[in-house]
Order: sequence, then structure tokens, then C-alpha cells
Amino acid sequence: MNLKTLSAIALSGALALSLNNSYAQQAAAKADDPAMKIYRETPPKINDLVNTKLDVRFDYKKRYMYGKEWVTLRPHFYPTDSLRLDAKGMDIKNISVVKNGKNVPLKYKYEDSLSLAINLDKVYRNNESYTIYIDYTSKPNQLKAKGSAAINDAKGLYFINPDGTEKDKPTQIWTQGETESSSAWFPTIDKPEQKTTDEISMTVPAKYVTLSNGRLASQKNNADGTRTDTWKMELPHSPYLFMMAVGDFKIYHDKWRNKEVNYYLEPKYAPYAKEIFGMTPELIEFYSKTLGVDFPWNKYSQIVVRDYVSGAMENTTATLHGEYVQGTHRELIDRYYDAGRSTIAHELFHQWFGDYVTCESWSNLTVNESFADFSEMLWAEHKYGKDEADAHSYEALENYLANPEASQKDLVRFHYNDKEDMFDVVTYQKGGRILNMLRNYLGDAAFFKGLNIYLKTNAFKNGEAQQLRLALEEASGRDLNWYFNQWYYGAGHPVLDINYKWDDASKTETVYLAQKQDGQTFKLPFAVDIYAGGKKVRHKVWMNDKMDTLTFHSDVKPDLVNVDGDKVLLALKTDNKTLGEYAFQYANAPLYLDRLEAIEAAQNKQTEKDAQKIIIAALKDKYYGLRIKAIRALNMKNDDIHNAALPVLTSLAQNDENTLVRAAAMNLLAKLKLQDNMAMFKQGLKSESYAVQGAALNGIDQLDPAQALEVAKGFEKDNSGSLTTAMVGVYAESGKSAQWPFVYQHFNDGDINTKFMLIRKFALMTSTVDSPADAQQGIEALKEAGMKYKIYNGVAPFVAGLLNNIKDQRTKLNDAASANAADEAAKALNETKDKEAK
Repeated sequence: MNLKTLSAIALSGALALSLNNSYAQQAAAKADDPAMKIYRETPPKINDLVNTKLDVRFDYKKRYMYGKEWVTLRPHFYPTDSLRLDAKGMDIKNISVVKNGKNVPLKYKYEDSLSLAINLDKVYRNNESYTIYIDYTSKPNQLKAKGSAAINDAKGLYFINPDGTEKDKPTQIWTQGETESSSAWFPTIDKPEQKTTDEISMTVPAKYVTLSNGRLASQKNNADGTRTDTWKMELPHSPYLFMMAVGDFKIYHDKWRNKEVNYYLEPKYAPYAKEIFGMTPELIEFYSKTLGVDFPWNKYSQIVVRDYVSGAMENTTATLHGEYVQGTHRELIDRYYDAGRSTIAHELFHQWFGDYVTCESWSNLTVNESFADFSEMLWAEHKYGKDEADAHSYEALENYLANPEASQKDLVRFHYNDKEDMFDVVTYQKGGRILNMLRNYLGDAAFFKGLNIYLKTNAFKNGEAQQLRLALEEASGRDLNWYFNQWYYGAGHPVLDINYKWDDASKTETVYLAQKQDGQTFKLPFAVDIYAGGKKVRHKVWMNDKMDTLTFHSDVKPDLVNVDGDKVLLALKTDNKTLGEYAFQYANAPLYLDRLEAIEAAQNKQTEKDAQKIIIAALKDKYYGLRIKAIRALNMKNDDIHNAALPVLTSLAQNDENTLVRAAAMNLLAKLKLQDNMAMFKQGLKSESYAVQGAALNGIDQLDPAQALEVAKGFEKDNSGSLTTAMVGVYAESGKSAQWPFVYQHFNDGDINTKFMLIRKFALMTSTVDSPADAQQGIEALKEAGMKYKIYNGVAPFVAGLLNNIKDQRTKLNDAASANAADEAAKALNETKDKEAK
């Protein structure tokens, strides 16, 4: 599961503050929740799943699925005469045991429409298996299932535009099993500790394509215009990894070695299948070689669906993606190693960590998700270089550190309010960084040998953190209890303060280290690099106490002492270096974070020469992300910066190989409002990159709003991403009701990322548009967005604030009806916030 939803958006200003405050309040509330005191044990195994056979057909009008199931089980150890199956919100027509080919009815109780308590026909022992037949109807749209910030719905089976009434939206069916929602579409023991083979037969309209786990064993055309596809999964996997998808998809056939690799896309995106997913065979080869375990399944397919309830899902052999991974050629130009491409890497790694070896319980979710998060930087390092990997890893670290309540949670948690709470920045981002530190401590050879042992020892079974520890200890020969106790079974992170002192008389450099955090003291192994006399000397050191002092001899005063030379520590650091030392660090220390730290140290001190030296040098950094960072850090009001940066910015805007750098430079030049740049902006409109076009439009808008309005109109038939955002900005400032349909459509039809990129400009146009009817349409769309995404803490009050601003503006325009509508919408969202706070 990848959670590239609102949490992955670069939030700023009021919304980011609101979200962080809300997270802290939520954490405080949960700390007092009695449910947090309940020990979440691994569920006892009374019966084990062996095989699951399903025969299903769909009622698009009713949003029902009619199912017949034959589930084979055996007692785990102790004899039993009963069976309990999870079955959420179903109509149960028959439950029988299959005896000599005949169905013998059994007695059962359906408890709260959630769980089937079945009386078996006899006592079975663990050397006996039995098959239960169930005739049932799944009614997902009638199921009252609570979602979470991670997975915003939990009804298991989804009918998308089943009546075909929504324009430009295909009719689809797809499933989402994690965490325990597969039991909304077939009765099962819906726990990750269970493993079963399966066979799924789907009867669908013959015009549609199907996808499920394993191999397509047969297809049969029926007389009524339907077709029955049978998929067989002949290796065991957990019920939450079962999947089905039905719809109008085009299939691109690729391969890895002699195994199928397929990409399922809507016809619109089919021509770009290779651009979107074409790295997959290389990824499979890289992971197979790195882990020493070849891809363990018969095939690997990826499918993109509409209205998905999370980021992506690693169903065994058949990953399901949300729409954000796909794009046209022009959209993909600006993507680089974006959320989509990192998600493709993330979900594939799950085929080993999550599917091949599955967490024993949600408390140990780290052995699924921390690995998948770690894999994103692993692939980035291999494919795009170490700077890209380190940038990706640092962004993950920042996401964790930005959530104060996360420091109170262990990585392995046996006490939580709801299993969905495990899908958070601790399990993902913090867990990925913990693995990266461990990789650095052990070295690549021992670390990946340990992963190989873990995978082979627990193949097609379940794992937990202790088994991972034992495998890594076997590989490395080192005791790792201290590491796992500290990072897996403990909470928080070091808050590290670093100071330096040089003693010329004794030729001694002293480094003073202090851990300022409450709670545990962290034991930290790391490297210290001493740069002196034109040489770098590395020292391997340990910090064992809250306060520690390190001393190093040097013939001359060091130019730089670089604590954590590999830049892997999961810590919040205050490193008290001088700007001169940071300037040396930028020029001489090799890593992404070395240079980033220098840029960040310089950006608020741009009147000082060393800061200017860093910022101007960074405009030509080898990594595009740091060039963008430097562009955005520039204080162009400072004459020295302005004069030094202007020719570099102009060159970057016109010539940089990276479209995002060109766009960032052009956006900054736009703010200078220099008429000399108009020709460059007009040239930018011809770019194939939407990001560059959007920046060029912003530049024209700063110089000639009327011309920008006409230019924007010309792009209405072909726009995306940054260009769309720029057009909405132009229309919000200068447009009238004639431009409202474009703005409204792009906001209303957009996914969560699109909505929150556009929301401020959309609210601005809603507040100023000349038609009250348009204003009220905008108010309703904002209210709906606030309600839909209220599950993300802080969204409801943020949107309510926008609505209150709209109310004030509409009042000034003497539009009482729209002002009242905005007021009512804001109140509704605030009431939601108040109810949730209680």
C-alpha cells in the first residue's frame, strides 16, 4: 500500500499549520482513548485457509455481487467442530459442508452482519481438511464501513460509474482488500496471518477485460453476451491481497525473462503504457539480484483505476494504482522521479516484502511497509543516482519530523486505537529511514544477505520484526538487540545539538554532542569526517550518552568537521557551524544533504558574502532539485544577489536540461516584472513541457494581464499540471463567467492532489466571479471537497476559512445569497470539526 494522497502534497501556510495542529490534538486525544490500552494480540489460529474458490457475477444496477464460494480449511493444531469467517454486510443464502460432491447444510449464526459462526458437521483434526460451500450476495454500497486517512473507504468492492451516467468516466469494478475488507466481497478469515491459494471465476459483459491474481486459466463466451474468465493463483497468499478488476482496459504486454509483465490502462493512456510502466522489467531484475531471490510469482500486472481510495495496492501479481501514476507523453516530461514512479517501485518491492513474506499482524506492519518505503530510495539510487535517492530519503524524513505526535509511537505497536492507525509516517517514512541506517551500519553485503535469509526462511509464510533481527544477526554475526529495542520497540528520535571547539595549542578539535529529546537516550554509530590540510580523514564513532564529547587531533585547524558524514542519522539536528564552514562544506563534501544543509544555512543570511557564495554556486548544482532549491531561496531584493543571479537565472530559464529548473527560474523572473523578459516568456509558451508553459504564462500575466487572458484561452483544449494551475490563476484574477466552466470543471473533476493545488485560486475566483450562480456552484464544490477529505485532519477548518473569506467578499459585492451560502457551508464544516474533536 502506498499512501500518495494528501500527505504527499507539499502543503504550506495556513493548511500545513492547521494540519500539524490537528495532528497534535488528535494524538493527545488518542493517548487518553481506552482502546489504546488494549493489547492487540495476533489472532489465534483455530482453522487455516487452504484454498478459496469463487464464482462471481455482478449486478451493475443494484451494485451487488452474487457469489458462490468453496473454501477449503483444516484445523491449525487443536481439534475443532466450529468455524468463524469474516463476512461483512452480506446476504447469506446457504452454508453447507461438501460431502462426496453433495452440499450438506450447516447451522450458523450471522453476528452483526460481520461474522459467521458456523457449526461444523463433526470434530475435525489437523490432518483433515474440509470444504465449506457458501451462496451469498455482497452489497458493498449498503455496508457501513469506516475508512481512514490511509485508506479513505473500506467497503472492499467498488462499482465506478456503473450506470454510465457520468460523462468522461469509464465503467469499472475493482476491489481493495487491505486491511480487512476482502471479507466485504467473500467470506474468509480476513487476517494477514492466513495464506491460501485461490481460483476466481468472473462473469462479466463480454466487452470488458478482467484481471485477478495469478494466471488466466480459461475464458468462456456465454450465450447471453457475457464471458466467464477464470483466474488461478497456485501459490498461497493472504486474503487481503486478493483482487479483481473489470472494465474497458487496453493491455500492453511486456515481459521479464520468460514471465508476463502487463500494463492495463484506459484507452486514452494506452499509447503511453511503455513510458508509464516500461521500467518494470528492469526493476524486477534489480530487486531479484539485490535480494538474491528471483521474483517469486508467475506474472506481474499493473492496472490503473478511477476513484481509487488510496495511493496504490500491492495485490499479489496484480498491483492496482490510482490515476496519478499515469500520464501522457507531455505530462511525463515533467515527472522525473515523482510520486508515480516511486510508487511503481514501492509496490513492486511488496511482491517480496508483504506478499511473499507477509506481516504476521498489523502490529508488525513495518516488515511490509517500511521495506517498501525503503525500496523507493534503493531504486532511485540505482536508476537516477545517489543525489536523487538522498533527496527522496530526506523528504521522507521531513514528513516524519513534521508530525510531532509520531515521536510518541513505537515502530512495532501492540497498542493502537484501530489497525488503520498503523498506516502512518512511523511505519512508512520513519521505518524506511531506520532500515537505511541499519544498511549503513552493517554494510550492503551483510544487510542484503540478511534480507535474503529472512525471505527464504519465511517464504509464503509470515514474518515479524524479531525474525528480521535474527536473519540480519545470522548474516552479519553482530548482536542487534540494542538496535531493534531502540528503533523498533522504542519511540522518538534524537534531537541532536552539535558544537565545535578548536584548541590551537594542543592541535585538538573537540565536538560536543547533546541529545535534547525527552525519553530514551539513543545509541548512535556514525562517521565524522575531518577536512584539514587538503585531506579528508574519516573516523567511525559512537554516541552512547545524552551528552558526549569527541576529540580529534589535527595538524592544522580543520576547514570542516562533518558529523554524520554519510548523512543517514534519523535525527533532528542543530549543527552550529559558521557560514564559512558551510561554504566549504558545499564546495567539498560530496552528498546531497551536505549541499542542502549549506543552502539552508545561507538562505536567511544573504547579506553575508559566504551565504551569497553558496546560493549563487548552488544555482549550478549538479542535482536539479538543489538548483530549484537555490532558485527559490534567492533574495532578489539584495543587489549583490540580484546582479550575480540574474544572468544565471536567464540562462537556466532558457537552457537548463531539466524542465522543472527552467520553470522555477522563469517563475522567479516573472516576479521581477522586467519587460525585457517578454520575448523569453513567449518562447516558453512553445515548450513541450506543461511546467515551462505554465511558468511562461505566469510571466506574461505579470507584464500584461490582458494578453495572458487571451493566451490562457488558447490553451483550454490542451493543458495539464502547472499550465492548468497557471490558467486558473489568470482566470481567477482577470476572468469572468465565460472562464468559470473551465475553472470549475478542473477543480470539480480533479483528484485530491489537483484539488489542493487549485483550491486557493478556485476560492479566489469563487469570491470575485461576476455571476452569483457561479459563485454558489463554487461554494458547493468547496464544501463537498471539505466534507470528502475531512478525514485528513485540518482540511475541514482550512476549507471553512476559505469559505469565510468568500462570504466577506460576496458581501462586499452585495451578493447576499452567495454570502449566506458560504456562511452555511463554513458552519457545516466547522460543525464537522467540532463533532470529530469530541
